[in-house]
Amino acid sequence: MFGITSETRVFVKTGITDGRLGYEGLRGLAVKVLEQSPQAGHIFCFCNAARNRIRLLWWDGSGFFIATKRIEGGTFDFPKNEGAVARMSTGQLQALLMGVQFTRPNGGVRR
Repeated sequence: MFGITSETRVFVKTGITDGRLGYEGLRGLAVKVLEQSPQAGHIFCFCNAARNRIRLLWWDGSGFFIATKRIEGGTFDFPKNEGAVARMSTGQLQALLMGVQFTRPNGGVRR
């Protein structure tokens, strides 16, 4: 239904994104910060300052979807460096949304 496959590219705007942004605001970030076409079928991922909400924007061919997930306890292990752009696979996105921690408590990255 959504056309998301393992081949779908996921772009992450690291750091804080204003959680009040709607379609046009997130679309603008995809163009200006992530430097990608929002209508290319990619998934664009954003996180709020409290790191308890993740928003996804993607185009299905006829319109945009926005999905928001609010974690009930704890925070998402979302990259904090402001203004950077990251890529991840759809499998990594799924793990992130399930609450998997990608860094160790001492700050090291899991291998």
